[in-house]
Amino acid sequence: MSRHVHTGDTEAREPLLTGDYLEQHEPDSDEGEIIFERRASNITRDAGVGAQRRLTYEEAVEEAGFGLFHWLLLVVCGWANASDAVEILCVSFLLPTARCDLSLSSSDMGLLTASIFLGMMVGGYVWGYLADQRGRRRVLIVSLTVNGVFGGLASLAPWFWLFLLMRLISGIGVGGSIPVIFSYFSEFMPRLRRGAMISALATFWMAGNILAAGLAWMVIPRTSVHFSLGSLNFQSWRLFVMLCSVPSLTSALLFRLLMPESPKFLMEAAREKEAIHVFKVMFELNMRGKGKDFPKFSLCTSSKPRGKPEETRSRGSRRGRVANILKKGLAPVKQMFKGPLRSRSIVLLVIFYCISFGYYGLWMWFPELFERMESGGSPCANVSLPSSLHNQSCYPVKTAVYMEGFIIAASNLPGNIFSILMIDSTGGKALLSGSLLVSSLSVFLIYMIQTKVQSLIVTCVFSGVSVITWNALDVVGTELYPTQLRSSALGFFTGVGRVAAITGNVIFGKLVDTNCAVPVLLVSALLLTGGLVALLLPQTKQTELT
Repeated sequence: MSRHVHTGDTEAREPLLTGDYLEQHEPDSDEGEIIFERRASNITRDAGVGAQRRLTYEEAVEEAGFGLFHWLLLVVCGWANASDAVEILCVSFLLPTARCDLSLSSSDMGLLTASIFLGMMVGGYVWGYLADQRGRRRVLIVSLTVNGVFGGLASLAPWFWLFLLMRLISGIGVGGSIPVIFSYFSEFMPRLRRGAMISALATFWMAGNILAAGLAWMVIPRTSVHFSLGSLNFQSWRLFVMLCSVPSLTSALLFRLLMPESPKFLMEAAREKEAIHVFKVMFELNMRGKGKDFPKFSLCTSSKPRGKPEETRSRGSRRGRVANILKKGLAPVKQMFKGPLRSRSIVLLVIFYCISFGYYGLWMWFPELFERMESGGSPCANVSLPSSLHNQSCYPVKTAVYMEGFIIAASNLPGNIFSILMIDSTGGKALLSGSLLVSSLSVFLIYMIQTKVQSLIVTCVFSGVSVITWNALDVVGTELYPTQLRSSALGFFTGVGRVAAITGNVIFGKLVDTNCAVPVLLVSALLLTGGLVALLLPQTKQTELT
């Protein structure tokens, strides 16, 4: 927990993990590699005429100011976050029509919605580890490109197994950009604005959700978009899939052309000149028109260079080299569950599993559940839709399903506004726990209600409250771990969340036709568990990044 140091009339907040505390828990590694270390500030202010200041990361960020650069950064990173939302959620809008063209049973639809999460589970930790070792920006460019390219290729897959494979590989790309984007973004932010700005970044998920729902509403019902190319029957839903890949590709291009590397990463990699250049770019954009000159200073960088390829390679057997790579790759996970980080890591593991199972397990099936409510009743009332696909018709497309999806997506807005306004004053812990508890209640009510209008209202409440959970989790997750572990930790927990999402979607696929109440009530119970466990987290309000 953050500690307060009283110095006269002022109160300075220290980071959650200080140098002395961390040094007691150095990793047990054969290579002697220290996963993270904390250096004391070494500032020589006014030590003599011409003495150059030596700034810590937080001081350098404050020196660069806050302004135009950060708003541009928010737009670019936000568009990347929105592109991930579009790619993930587009499958849920396909189900009502693609199930006929691809001859999908409910179990097949469960596998389809789970496929992208399987890819995210694989990609989350791998990309997160690479981001901590090689840099955030490079990983974001590659992962967003993988997401966009294979997401677009999925639209041309004539067979279900190939469509499933393309979605799986696309998920590997999504798994890299989601955790890394928040690490990257947070490392440009001044301490006092970090919580609100991360919440603002998280609101772009809502923008992606609305974009996906709006595209589905405009494109999929257009049955005139139809042609045959060999064995490929190109329907309007395939055009929708192709359009959903555009945001990821444009995001990758924006990062390649406009965005610098994280200055925090550069400092930890002992690349001082590059870090100072980034701070200079930030300063010049933020102070444009104010007539201020960039101040001269040096930085407290890491004593051990990181982020560059190793000069030495293992000369042992191939098996030995593989073992060494695996050992190094798993070192961050080992560090997360040692010493002062162990308790918070266990709590976050439980929370990520609960919210991911509940949110993705339920959210991906909303369009299908709403279609089953067309004749009236609750989402679980009309369960007599077994896999007799030959007797079913997906055309003409029922536009009400997509209109309702759009309304639910738009209902995120109040939750996002609430998060931005309250996160810095209330703290991520309180918002996280409270929103999980309210989400649990709203899901329970989804099972209890009896009319379509009631279902839509309660689902909108779930949507608006659950987004507060994700926003708070994004803030808390970035502040609980040091720079050298941040992306790896978020990638690991993202992977855990994908396991939960896969489990949730498979369970829904298996039970939605026979006993819909079981997965719905299970989601409610898990969200309740996550809300109670969140109370065990330390408070991170306005803490320094370590």
